[in-house]
Amino acid sequence: MSSSDRNFEGWAGVDDRATKGGMVLKQFQPKPWDDNDIEVKVLYCGICGSDVHSLSGSWGPLDPSKPNICGHEIVGQVVQVGTKVDTSVKVGDYVGIGAQSDSCRQCEWCLNGEEEVCASITWTMNSPFQHGNAKAAGFISCGGFANYWRGPAQFAVKVPDGLDLGSVAPMLCGGITVYSPLEQYGAGTRAKRVGVIGIGGLGHYAVLFAKAMGAEVTAISRGTDKMEDAKKLGADKYIAMSEGIKGHENSVDLIICTINPDTLDVLPYMPLLRPHGTLCLVGIVRNPLSVPCFSLISGNRRVAGSNVGSPAAIGRMLQLVVDKKIESWVQRWSFNDINKALPAFEEGKPRFRFVMVNTENGGKL
Repeated sequence: MSSSDRNFEGWAGVDDRATKGGMVLKQFQPKPWDDNDIEVKVLYCGICGSDVHSLSGSWGPLDPSKPNICGHEIVGQVVQVGTKVDTSVKVGDYVGIGAQSDSCRQCEWCLNGEEEVCASITWTMNSPFQHGNAKAAGFISCGGFANYWRGPAQFAVKVPDGLDLGSVAPMLCGGITVYSPLEQYGAGTRAKRVGVIGIGGLGHYAVLFAKAMGAEVTAISRGTDKMEDAKKLGADKYIAMSEGIKGHENSVDLIICTINPDTLDVLPYMPLLRPHGTLCLVGIVRNPLSVPCFSLISGNRRVAGSNVGSPAAIGRMLQLVVDKKIESWVQRWSFNDINKALPAFEEGKPRFRFVMVNTENGGKL
């Protein structure tokens, strides 16, 4: 099967005003077609903090040589399938694509189903393709703030029947980012007590998933303003750091830290960990951490990090969502209102995720 003749169009950032209402709708050239690719009609795409960081220039100035079409929480319908794609994906299927769009597919990690730690990742937005046919080498990936997505079928996960597609979209980065360490560290089994720092876009998933996995969940926030939301999400306990942690020492086996300040002081959180406990960072803290050695040694504790999850892990996450009937807390915006949605996101208005809806493609507000 050859490449389609569809016109690809998306919302692009062209300068540092992008997240202030300056996104521009333009046509773009997707990666050259490969027989391992699929083409997806985009119905929904979540807005993630990484999109805003990229488009606002906080991770560096926008590169005018790149398309700068972000969006990496994509749900859509398959409209074309390459001849080398296995029969598990077919035209008409609903699939999700997260933050990763390719890997080397050959290293020990890829062969073990851990593509998220491959040294040769292609991210879903503004990242060069490095594998597949020669024509695609160096081509810059384009995300889901667009009408179509094209990329390797291996990184598109079939959405189980019965799920609300708009609710699924933000799970494909925000959800899997916290599901992955919860699974890795045994939430509900080895880690029977889980703390979640930050009750926001990622944190609300961490509470939902940890509770669904059978853990006792403690929500941890700066003040008390998120207490009622945390209870509604299923948190068993709540710690307002402004009021101190007295009575909560040695109370959790695992802490998922979802916040991303420029500088993070981990010391106030370490006494919350039980012996052999882990504080796992999933939010990106720009400045180096300072971790007093004694806070680690005294209880065999550790500070760790976690990337997104593999396609297989996304599949397991979605099965948990089906089994436990988990729903995202989302607010939906029309694709045509992206220049209203992005400024609202920067103002901290999501409770707790924004999802762009492409009604022209059949998405439902």
